Amino acid sequence: MNKTITILLLCLLFTSESFSQKVNTEDSITLRNIFDMALLNGKSYDWLDHLSNKIGGRLSGTLSAQDAVDYTKEELDKLGLDKVWLQPVMVPKWTRGLPEYAYVETGPGITSMANICALGGSVATRDGGLKAGVIEVQGIEDLARYGEEQIKGKIVFYNRPMKADLIHTFQAYGGCVDQRYAGAMEAAKYGAVGVVVRSMNLRLDDYPHTGSMSYGDTPVAQRIPACAISTKGADYLSGILKLLPTLKFYFKQNCKTYPDVQSYNVIGEITGSVYPNRFMIVGGHLDSWDLGDGSHDDGAGCVQSMEVLRLFKKINYKPKHSIRVVLFMNEENGLRGGRKYAEEAKLKNENHVFALESDSGGFTPRGFSFDIDDANFTQVEGWESLFKPYLIHYFEKGGSGADIGPLKHDGMVLAGLRPDSQRYFDYHHAANDTFEAVNKRELELGGAAMASLVYLFDKYGTKTESKSIKN
Repeated sequence: MNKTITILLLCLLFTSESFSQKVNTEDSITLRNIFDMALLNGKSYDWLDHLSNKIGGRLSGTLSAQDAVDYTKEELDKLGLDKVWLQPVMVPKWTRGLPEYAYVETGPGITSMANICALGGSVATRDGGLKAGVIEVQGIEDLARYGEEQIKGKIVFYNRPMKADLIHTFQAYGGCVDQRYAGAMEAAKYGAVGVVVRSMNLRLDDYPHTGSMSYGDTPVAQRIPACAISTKGADYLSGILKLLPTLKFYFKQNCKTYPDVQSYNVIGEITGSVYPNRFMIVGGHLDSWDLGDGSHDDGAGCVQSMEVLRLFKKINYKPKHSIRVVLFMNEENGLRGGRKYAEEAKLKNENHVFALESDSGGFTPRGFSFDIDDANFTQVEGWESLFKPYLIHYFEKGGSGADIGPLKHDGMVLAGLRPDSQRYFDYHHAANDTFEAVNKRELELGGAAMASLVYLFDKYGTKTESKSIKN
């Protein structure tokens, strides 16, 4: 009897191991097909070429943003998806106006030009521009140290740099971006007349980097203009201030805020063959800032997300879940698209089980970060060997993406593509974020990696799903 049981157990073990090897082989073959199709017959680079070079910067509420909506919907229609539609969303409209102008005045008639740009959402200077003395601070917390006595009537110069010793550049960005976002609001409380913010950039160059800022509940009449200065310009201004603390800084900007206007999220879907009412989404944000053409931020993420569904169609993969690509509008200065999508999903009682976002540039993919529980992360770690041949096996718990964040609920898996980020902030929100800065092969590898992760989650489901099915 014991001998019979032993034989049966050995047979079961052999069958289980054989099945596991078969599954891993099938998955390896599928991932190879995905990568081959993306690298040999990809579409993402062509899509990005059109978005960047034919349409350009896509600031929400502008005609170019609408052109991007129309173009991407048309391209998704061509893929033969089960559904393609536009989801209306009201977005803010802010325009830069004529190019900004600035200089440092070290004596009567002695000036040197400064490269600046208005921060997104800033008010304009008065018609003749603004000229005042400058006080340099290392962050918002420094304001209290100087107080109203030293700040009133001056331009506050925020000069805390991104920390170069942090390997994870997004941590360095997070460590100083508050001075850009809330710097004007806080400086105004001390009587400042304007703010100049060091660009969020690890490289020394002459490109000023824009980005969103907020006045909070500051009354309109008390709002002060805010601009970013290039890193080289910031170093020069800081150095000359030490020699001539009485210098003046002049800048003129012509930006304006208008009433909200209607725009759209662009959505395409392959309906699930087994679980049509369980949704997995992949996406990026279609809007961009206006200085460059938004190729890395976030044209790359949009075309990679579109490529996921195209690859599934090309390799004839029929997903179990309904897979959606969502191109979100207004991530840069409002997150209206992400919030609207989550709001509509809740109203329709849609069950979203997985979401993946690409919003870290089109550089070489290294892996993914996950907002995830332990059981699901253990499953992800089991897929490491499948990604290792492509050198895309860096998996960690962490953030996912701003646009998919509002969808979060218990048991849902959120993920973010993580490319090599060392060069990302050289281009982020600046005029050099252009098509020429994107490498075709790196972009295509990212799209293939995303398709591979979506495929695996679609095939095996999330652990929360598995638990609900068993119950």
